[in-house]
Amino acid sequence: VQLQASGGGWVQPGGSLRLSCAASGGTLNYNTIAWFRQAPGKEREGVSGLRRQDRKQVYAPSVRGRFTISRDVASNTVYLQMNSLTPEDTAVYYCATTSGSMIYSAILQSSSYENWGQGTQVTVSS
Repeated sequence: VQLQASGGGWVQPGGSLRLSCAASGGTLNYNTIAWFRQAPGKEREGVSGLRRQDRKQVYAPSVRGRFTISRDVASNTVYLQMNSLTPEDTAVYYCATTSGSMIYSAILQSSSYENWGQGTQVTVSS
């Protein structure tokens, strides 16, 4: 099963985008799923995560209040709604999953995940 992230693109500051993470060739199964991003010259950063067992949502301080992670059971897709985008949000965004158990403090750590999709580019500029 391959993860596929989509929905990236170019948007002006203040705009919105919705990213999608789906599984090709099978069902999107996970205990925890998260979105990460990596800007040129910067380390990969955890943006948001969702723990299935208790539907716990986690957000990086830089995106809290602007981004929302959600899951659509019918389409077996996880979304990242991104509002009030700024140029600092420009990056390649990745979704990742793990089948292992996850403590809250580890949800936004990239080392917690073993299954990664290809990235989708988000560019915020005027």
